[in-house]
Amino acid sequence: MSTTRLVLIHGRAQENKDSIALKAEWIDAYRAGLLKSQLPYALTEERVKFPYYGQALYDLVRGAATVAEVIVRGVEDRAEQEFQQAVIQELQQKLYIDDAEVDAVLDQAVKDRGVLNWEWVQGILQVVDQKVPGASSASIALATRDVYHYLKNPGARDLIERGVREAMQPGLPTVVVAHSLGTVVAYNLLRREGAALGWHVPLFVTLGSPLGVEAIRSALAPIEHPSCVGHWFNAMDDGDVVALYPLTPVRFNIDPPIENKINVSNRTPNRHGIAGYVGDKEVAARIAQALL
Repeated sequence: MSTTRLVLIHGRAQENKDSIALKAEWIDAYRAGLLKSQLPYALTEERVKFPYYGQALYDLVRGAATVAEVIVRGVEDRAEQEFQQAVIQELQQKLYIDDAEVDAVLDQAVKDRGVLNWEWVQGILQVVDQKVPGASSASIALATRDVYHYLKNPGARDLIERGVREAMQPGLPTVVVAHSLGTVVAYNLLRREGAALGWHVPLFVTLGSPLGVEAIRSALAPIEHPSCVGHWFNAMDDGDVVALYPLTPVRFNIDPPIENKINVSNRTPNRHGIAGYVGDKEVAARIAQALL
């Protein structure tokens, strides 16, 4: 019997939730994906690890800030605001949002100040809300903020990585499946510490990953294939506004290159939800094959 483990690394917006229930949601969706290929679910409880950091991240990063404060006022940290602006303006380009569309939702005083101001960014997010079914300006802004704090705040990074690190066991084959912010966490940790800690990851699966976004990729530079990883498989829905790009050599140039699946039909309301990814027939089959 295989002893290969499965480690599931969640994304943001998981605060105020029960970690056992969240793990069950992942597993139920994975089972549904397996059924599409008539594959059995053969994992025992002890082989599946689900490091939960959602509440701790929320408490550390969000503090007293509400969604309205993040969207309306932006953030006081200039570096953080520039990071958010860069990500959201890249979103504008990817979604082919013309400046005229942004102009149409702004008053003249904001237009006169040009594009490098927070109100202009708000305008982009307003157009996204109107133009993209299931997209949420609040979730985009908050997701960008959480990624920034993971990348730039050592306290947040250490807090998040601690549980993931504890879920890994030296020398034991472990399939790592990560979603959204979790893909940034997993990649950074596997690349930085995986080999030194003796981790062995035959398959690394990233789902709904924002790693191809320029501001995020630049913050992780220099990028490279984690030496502890055998094969890297990335899957995305083209309508997922968090995963703007597949991780091709144009966007994430590493050797060996990442295998991309770009035709996931993620049927969750925002096309980013984890159930729509691990429930995909091919994604589930790939994970199962690596666990044999």
